[in-house]
Amino acid sequence: MVVMKFGGSSVANAERIRYISELVKAELSRKPVLVLSAMGDTTDHLLEAAERALKDPVVSMDKIEELHLKTIKELGLAAPVVEEIRPLLGELRNLLVGISLIKELTGRTKDYLVSFGERLSVRIVAAYFNVQGVPARALDSWDAGFLSDSNFTAAELLPESWSLIPQALIPLIQGGILPVVTGFIARDGAGNITTLGRGGSDLSATTIAAACGAEEAQIWKDVDGILTADPRLVPEALPVVTITYDEAAELAYFGAQVLHPRAMQPCSKTGTPVLVKNSYNSGAPGTRITAVLDQKTGPVQAITSRKKVTLVDIVSSRMLGQYGFLEEVFSAFAKYHISVDMVATSEVSVSLTLDTDYDLGLLKKDLAKIAAVEIKTGKAIVTIVGDIRRSSNILAQAFGVCADLEIPVQMVSQGASKVNISFIVNDTQAADVVRALHRIFFEKKPESGGSISKSR
Repeated sequence: MVVMKFGGSSVANAERIRYISELVKAELSRKPVLVLSAMGDTTDHLLEAAERALKDPVVSMDKIEELHLKTIKELGLAAPVVEEIRPLLGELRNLLVGISLIKELTGRTKDYLVSFGERLSVRIVAAYFNVQGVPARALDSWDAGFLSDSNFTAAELLPESWSLIPQALIPLIQGGILPVVTGFIARDGAGNITTLGRGGSDLSATTIAAACGAEEAQIWKDVDGILTADPRLVPEALPVVTITYDEAAELAYFGAQVLHPRAMQPCSKTGTPVLVKNSYNSGAPGTRITAVLDQKTGPVQAITSRKKVTLVDIVSSRMLGQYGFLEEVFSAFAKYHISVDMVATSEVSVSLTLDTDYDLGLLKKDLAKIAAVEIKTGKAIVTIVGDIRRSSNILAQAFGVCADLEIPVQMVSQGASKVNISFIVNDTQAADVVRALHRIFFEKKPESGGSISKSR
């Protein structure tokens, strides 16, 4: 079997649904399972409707009704489909009325609210396949075995899901039925609807693939796969043909937006390949993510960057060699629930990075008891992902780029995964560095040589 996940833009309207149905039909011999997001901007429209309900006694869900009923009509679906959809729309309206009355939107209610997007989407798409002569069944994720904890808006799937999912899906597949499953949502043990947080729909697909022993998980996006750099910064960016789970996770963690790191975890456990494809350009080969590369690649797979980073320099005020310094430093971060990204240490100092969202006043006050603390904002992490066994060569070229651009490197870190080298520059310098690194590692070098010029 193969799992095919389509995001919101891939099922945004009747035209897109017709298009992806042809992609699925071409894979019918491989026994596909579909995982779908909400149609287009439906999730945003649901949240907008809730925000309005909090402020206004008039409940409005016109955009949501119009999109789904129009799509049903344009796909030529029969009246029974409308009759299946109307109870869901009625349930949604009642929920919005409740939000308007109590003037409260809790995490649990928010998860219940946004679940309607996926639940509507799968019913329309499954109905269209049935009309096309492909037996299909719409499944809410809990009917497909997805059981989560009760951490609303960011739930985690429970281990029981690994056995429940194949129990629910494999009999359907063996019976010649195309399962069309809601992504992103699940249910907890009490029957409450939950959402799986960032990357949740992709996580739904990779969990199904891993739990059912699928041949591969296909994640259909609106880009040609994982690229060598952000195309908004580097128009010459190229698709990466093949990459490891670790490399893809590092890219995602340090700024690439194609896949969330947690979405790859199920398949990395089982060695199930993940193929990232473009539903707007199905002929493009996409990017294949595997445990081990099956072909030789260059020393660098891709370059990414993440802005709005805070750099914290901590220098011990104690005698050299005093034990317990690092323990006290990281205990302070744990006390205030502050997550650290990069770390570089010496005998008496620690430099680390974190997001700018944190209020660091109390942390700095605690750390000042044992160290001198300097906090610098407006920084960016530039990350080079690839074969870091060749790190000397990569670092030499990277630092050469920064020297040519007259950009000082403020911190360097190499992860234990041995697939990335990251360094810190100012926010305003990151784009120049990424573009220059891309020219060095991926583009033909100019015959004349010479230094790299800054962009204007």
